[in-house]
Amino acid sequence: MDASRLRGQEFAIRTGSTAAVEPVRVDVSGLTKSFGQVHAVTDLSFSVEPGSVTGFLGPNGAGKTTTLRALLGLIHPDAGTASFNGAPYRALPAPIRTVGAVLETAFHPARSGRNHLRVYCRAAGLPLARADEVLVQVGLGEAGRRRAGGYSLGMRQRLALATALLGDPSVLVLDEPANGLDPEGIQWLRGFIRHLAHDEGRTVLVSSHLLSEVEQTVDRVVIVGAGRLVREGTMAELRSGADGAGTVLVRSPEAARLAAALREDGTQIRSEDGDALTVTGRTPAEVGSRAFAAGIELHELRAESSDLEEIYFKLTAGQEQFAAPSPGSPTQETAR
Repeated sequence: MDASRLRGQEFAIRTGSTAAVEPVRVDVSGLTKSFGQVHAVTDLSFSVEPGSVTGFLGPNGAGKTTTLRALLGLIHPDAGTASFNGAPYRALPAPIRTVGAVLETAFHPARSGRNHLRVYCRAAGLPLARADEVLVQVGLGEAGRRRAGGYSLGMRQRLALATALLGDPSVLVLDEPANGLDPEGIQWLRGFIRHLAHDEGRTVLVSSHLLSEVEQTVDRVVIVGAGRLVREGTMAELRSGADGAGTVLVRSPEAARLAAALREDGTQIRSEDGDALTVTGRTPAEVGSRAFAAGIELHELRAESSDLEEIYFKLTAGQEQFAAPSPGSPTQETAR
């Protein structure tokens, strides 16, 4: 694929539709599903709003795939609902025009990418020209006539995304869409997904294990573990924690005096290290105001924030399906 052409793509792209995208809200409410003795999902509830990108995160075995399959009508939940503007997938009059999904890449290796898409167009009653339009959208315009069996993993992911876009859907459900993409492709995907949500008003739900990339792409995060909701909210909400208490790093040549002044107001000092204090439960403005009132010079004052990876591991600790020993730790003797 021509990298210069990929870099030069604009996100204000043709979608093959002149109609405005209908805002569609996705709701998962009390969703419960078991497979025999395995409780895959238990009383799971969350929403995905139009015009936004929501990250769907959790360890392997947390219930993400089960939830997505229930949302798309591929399995029937034991209890609860999964709906699009209140309607389950099976009740949608034209599902392909409402929901586009990438759960896995499946195609005939002898068919070209273009013919693969044209088969779907015929089955859905869409104009065949739509296949060429979405190929251009995902950067496969020049590769569309090549056999899909010769595509790289990243190109297969793009073809799967093109398939999801065929019906010009209001909702996109994407499971690991960046798998196999190179750094340039991941950067393109990030901008493309945000364009679809923010500029075109689509509803985008993305499941991924690339936490650093999710943090740069999504507006909200839903984290699940052991089939249950662990936490949901914006990154700011996740960083602040349930009690809303923030953490502030402040440096001063009079750190001991500043600590005493802060403690007079009931402020908690989490740690003291030389000229640095870590303060909890206060904003930088509050700490700065107290220092100013006491006439204390400050050299640094900033809110500390955790990245998504740190937050994720704290929230899902102990919920991994497969936990390997840490490097250098003693391991159990292999059973014979």
